[in-house]
Amino acid sequence: MTRASSRDKSSPESSKLSAAEELFDVVDEHDRVIDVLSRSEVHRRGLRHRAVHIFLFRSSGEMLIHLRHVDKEEFPSVWTSSASGHVSAGEFYKVSAERELFEELGVHTRLKKVGRIAACPDTSNEFTELFVADCDGALQVDETEISAVRWLPTSAIRTELAERPKQFSPAFRLLFAEYMASHHDMSDR
Repeated sequence: MTRASSRDKSSPESSKLSAAEELFDVVDEHDRVIDVLSRSEVHRRGLRHRAVHIFLFRSSGEMLIHLRHVDKEEFPSVWTSSASGHVSAGEFYKVSAERELFEELGVHTRLKKVGRIAACPDTSNEFTELFVADCDGALQVDETEISAVRWLPTSAIRTELAERPKQFSPAFRLLFAEYMASHHDMSDR
């Protein structure tokens, strides 16, 4: 998702920007920026880069998961975090999480960082920071990104993950396990 959307779409400059490919910070094994390359180049070469995931909860304790759109480049038609996405070049993790949460679900709310996963094959070589947020309000789901959403207790998600792990993205499986391990004192959150 590019950040050109706030520009006037009728200007020649904005059409050039909106057609331009996203740029990512390429990072070393310690998450230090070593280069800036296009999304396609980073993915083609399997380079380390950055991502965010957000677990959105209702006050009832249910967590939102979403079904990735069938047209997604990676892991189409599987369940994943409430919202997620790449960190753009020069962007902070939290800023990216706020942007992704709004772009995918139309939600503005306070985010709390609760975890971090090092780049690995399960995260598609992405250093990933996990944020949680609360929202009882209405969602504005981006249907180009998300095919369906479900609110479930974490116990039901844990059961589904145990029974059908391949129906969830590898990054979500890893993040959810880490989250639940660090929040073991909470029965459904």
